[in-house]
Amino acid sequence: MKNKKIILWTLPVLSVIICGLAIFFAVRWYIDNKRPSFTSDYVLYVPQEMGVAEVLDSLMSGAGALSRPSLERTFREVDAEASLKPGRYVIKPEFTSIYVARMVVFGWQTPQNLTLSGTMRSKGSVARKIAAQMMVDSASVASALCDSAFLASYGFTPENVFAMILPDTYQMYWTATISQIFDRFKKEYDAFWTEERVQKAAAQKLTPMQVSVMASIVSGETLKTFEYPKIAGVYLNRYHKGMKLQADPTVCFCHDYKLDRVLKKHLTIDSPYNTYKYKGLPPAPINVPPKACLEAVLNPDSHGYIYFCASPDFDGTHRFAVTYSEHMKNAREFQRELTRRRREKAKLS
Repeated sequence: MKNKKIILWTLPVLSVIICGLAIFFAVRWYIDNKRPSFTSDYVLYVPQEMGVAEVLDSLMSGAGALSRPSLERTFREVDAEASLKPGRYVIKPEFTSIYVARMVVFGWQTPQNLTLSGTMRSKGSVARKIAAQMMVDSASVASALCDSAFLASYGFTPENVFAMILPDTYQMYWTATISQIFDRFKKEYDAFWTEERVQKAAAQKLTPMQVSVMASIVSGETLKTFEYPKIAGVYLNRYHKGMKLQADPTVCFCHDYKLDRVLKKHLTIDSPYNTYKYKGLPPAPINVPPKACLEAVLNPDSHGYIYFCASPDFDGTHRFAVTYSEHMKNAREFQRELTRRRREKAKLS
């Protein structure tokens, strides 16, 4: 009778315990698998050397994770410690813990925008722009830009590689290798050089590479996009007349862009890039020209201008001339204004 009473008393208790455990595990399963687990949009970067604990710390502080224990459970469930994949992962507030755990284990990355823009006059500047946005380091990119064998597989050399890089925004995975990044550059280069553009280049008696060279000179002359076609027209007029291009940016290139101003003494440097000394185009681009400069060379303004110089308005624009005497008049006006501004500045200092 006593045992019967114990059993009758124990069964409800066990039922309550079992029910409680079932509810506990059901709630925990719901928290891990169904409940939105984050409070903020967040981009999680997982480099090669990052561990699970650091990933969880980042999710807690950056994405505002609601429960670290939930993350720890789900990361253990998918064996993240052994299977963590480097990458760039976009976290949304509605994501669950288990979904994010699976993201970083299966490498469900969101593509990264690699934007190349602005002035790029050296391989170092190109390497830094790429490394700042991708997982690769700048030293490795710089090495690739100087690797003859590597670049030969794309049909380029360390000297003319600037022509292959078209400033734009490229979508690719943050973990892309250097080869994958350059594969994309070459794909976009090939896509840009359509048959129509090749024919336009030929109409100017230029190859695609020579268009890139000419465009790099145009790019070096002005920051005003609307002036590109006019300046391209000037250099093409000189080129077609067999004149020396006499482009200051090429002289700056010869002096590693260390000149504040181009003076007569700088024009004597013996280099195939010195267009004051040698006729024709330099051997390769002197910077990474924007697409707008390439288009300007392919579609230049039609005019008779042979000369141009900086405007005395000092607004970054230029004045253009057909004759040398007209050009010298413009140059004297600029010089007078420059002298006046320097005197005014001296008075104030």
